[in-house]
Amino acid sequence: MASSILLLLLAAIGYGVYRYTSALAENVAKAKRTGLPYHVVPISPHSPLAQMFPFWKRLFKLLPRRYWEDIMPILMSDWHFRDNYRVFEKLGDVFLVACPEKLILYTANAEVIHQVTSKREAFPKPVKVYKILSLYGESVLATEGAVWKNHRKVTAASFNEKNAALVFAESIKQTEGMIDQWLGADGQGNRTINTVEHDTMALMLHIIGYVGFGLRLLWPGQSLPPDADARQAKYAALKPPAGHTLNFTRSLELTLEKIFLLLLTPRWLLKHLPFKTTKDAAEAEDNFVKYLDEFLHDKIDDVKNGDKEVGMDIMGQLARTSYGEEQTSKKGSKLPKLSDSDITGNAFIMIVAGHETTANTIHFLLLELSNNPAAQRLLQRDIANIFGDTDPSSWDYESSVNALMASMAGACMNEMLRMMPPVVDIPKEVANNDQVIIKDGEKYHLPKGAHVGLVATAVQRNPRYWPTKPSKVTGNDGSSDNSDIHDFVPERWYRKAEGIDGDDGAEVEGADTENYGGFEGPDTSAQLFRPVRGSYIPFSDGARSCLGRRLAQVELISTLSVIFQKYSLELAVDEWATDAEVDAMDRTQRAELYKKAQDSSRKVIASASSLLTLKLHGNKFVPIRLVPKGQERFVDWMDSL
Repeated sequence: MASSILLLLLAAIGYGVYRYTSALAENVAKAKRTGLPYHVVPISPHSPLAQMFPFWKRLFKLLPRRYWEDIMPILMSDWHFRDNYRVFEKLGDVFLVACPEKLILYTANAEVIHQVTSKREAFPKPVKVYKILSLYGESVLATEGAVWKNHRKVTAASFNEKNAALVFAESIKQTEGMIDQWLGADGQGNRTINTVEHDTMALMLHIIGYVGFGLRLLWPGQSLPPDADARQAKYAALKPPAGHTLNFTRSLELTLEKIFLLLLTPRWLLKHLPFKTTKDAAEAEDNFVKYLDEFLHDKIDDVKNGDKEVGMDIMGQLARTSYGEEQTSKKGSKLPKLSDSDITGNAFIMIVAGHETTANTIHFLLLELSNNPAAQRLLQRDIANIFGDTDPSSWDYESSVNALMASMAGACMNEMLRMMPPVVDIPKEVANNDQVIIKDGEKYHLPKGAHVGLVATAVQRNPRYWPTKPSKVTGNDGSSDNSDIHDFVPERWYRKAEGIDGDDGAEVEGADTENYGGFEGPDTSAQLFRPVRGSYIPFSDGARSCLGRRLAQVELISTLSVIFQKYSLELAVDEWATDAEVDAMDRTQRAELYKKAQDSSRKVIASASSLLTLKLHGNKFVPIRLVPKGQERFVDWMDSL
């Protein structure tokens, strides 16, 4: 009996070894046939088990150094941001990784990226990767083919310039609320703020509450006007309404905070695990799902009762499409109707996608502007030229948006998205047939089923596509030419460089030309540097580009404008000196002190990592101060160091 079991065990092991080696050999053969450079690794770098149990990397290193030395960085977690283009400097800007599970192409080549994003059907999104996000229903993010077309055409109707103007006004209101929190009870500011990430998350949560549901969410100390309707009062209430244990704001905030845990843990397990964090996650989601259901039925009732649209409300607009009179697209064709779960699924995805990505960007942007006094002064100059000292509530979207996009506000936004795009690696796959890509005039055949990684953090730091100068930030660069490609330099967007000519990219044969709705303008202002098509992809590109990119841009430039019209941001230096000690310093001493704060801040920012999006983890933060203009201790005279 024992010998039979041993025989079966040996047979199973033998079969496993055979499957492993034959799969690896097959993918190596496919890699060779492409003609592209390739590397062989024993386990897919995409494998969660490979990241959870890194001991196999030590075994891999037992092989001769030539087999693992160059490829080892991509086997580490978070290599996309940590190593960015430095990996491609060694391996080439297009290379393959062959492993038993799959064949993977990584690229930081704009020409190749433009081809991939232009051919949606040839290089679709690997929807299996995104199915995990279909918690509350199918959505425009997690579908492909005809289903995706239906979702895209319906949801795109909400992303127009009229709604962008509404988001502009709401962003101004909510940013003023955040500023009030930062100024403190005395309204004087000059307080050390350790909660920038939390506060920018709350800012975008408030804006997305308006964008997604038509709600005006409140900051601490604010209250609804006396004539607010019962529904607004219910969802803005500090106390949970009947049937809930958390108020709407807290349930949404906690659900987003615990989203990774919610996505990965089965519901039955989540509710029975004896940990506070899992119990909090389960409670938050239970409440949020109830709120989503209540919202949906409220919106359906509004449509059936003939209530007119007021303000921006994506969930309400989706409900009107499915329950109101027949809607038509710009071309006159009827829009498909979404099911109830489709409506909630899309509303949820738009909250997740529109909340954390934009919040992380504005968080890092405020930190980088605190690091760069000279850039901050140029930003303030441009805001003053556009708005003067007029009250932000009077600002007009239509007359100011193009000027803002072409100003230092647009340049700062573009540079932050270049350096730290929310999504570091945009996944695609080769469809059911082999596909051809062209690189530097040569054709290469990619086998069907191959995974394609468009590494945004690498192509956006590829010096082939970006104007550069020698770096002023020593110790932060690490590239062989000591350029400022790895530095936050908004002024780059006003530069021209020999051999770099931004354009719309060469025409791609077989490109998807169908119009699926949404904002159709370019990602950057025509008055700024125009990157080569495919070299700047913070919103992806092509038919599957980010549907909410215009709204995100509007949120970012309006937030910057409100803050820097009247205030400056400075890094807090409490760790090294008291206020009294700073007051007694001369300029040289203050510059030396601020350099310490800059070095510390940049080290923290460089430690960001990506789970769903690129952000700080592990309770890391950079303290700053909001200072009324004229009361600065550093940034009104310092140059960037």
